Amino acid sequence: MGKKMPYELLWAPWRSSYVAKNNNDKYCIFCNAVNNDEQTNYVIYRSKYSIAMLNRYPYNNGHVMVAPIRHVPSIELLNDEELLDLMKTITLVIKAIRLCYNPHGFNIGSNIGKAAGAGIEHHVHIHIVPRWIGDTNFMPTIAFSKVIPEDLNTTWNKLRKCIENSMT
Repeated sequence: MGKKMPYELLWAPWRSSYVAKNNNDKYCIFCNAVNNDEQTNYVIYRSKYSIAMLNRYPYNNGHVMVAPIRHVPSIELLNDEELLDLMKTITLVIKAIRLCYNPHGFNIGSNIGKAAGAGIEHHVHIHIVPRWIGDTNFMPTIAFSKVIPEDLNTTWNKLRKCIENSMT
């Protein structure tokens, strides 16, 4: 058996408020984003029944989460209007990401329930992760680190403009 590579410890004090809030079952990042400042919460789009916001800890630039405005833990609890609006919002976000970043593909999915890996299990949401051929490189493999080259505020501004352009 080969030598096990230890992970590098990264100091990220800005995550402490997120971890503290996430340990509180009454706090929900999606409900908070619906009721508060769009830029602070990285909301890129809001419709009658859905909200789209950047993931603060993205896998890639342009990693967006789309959630119903109504706080429900699973997709089958949504009514037809909410489901249609959710899918239209996902489609609009995909168009905007294509326009802004020209990815080669997407990973789109939802983790429903703690056993499925849901980090926020009480408010269902769909992840949209743009992917490029070769976007996995030596950093995660050798250095156990992921490089995100673009600041979230830059991504927020870009995607909001691209959403506006996608709607015309």
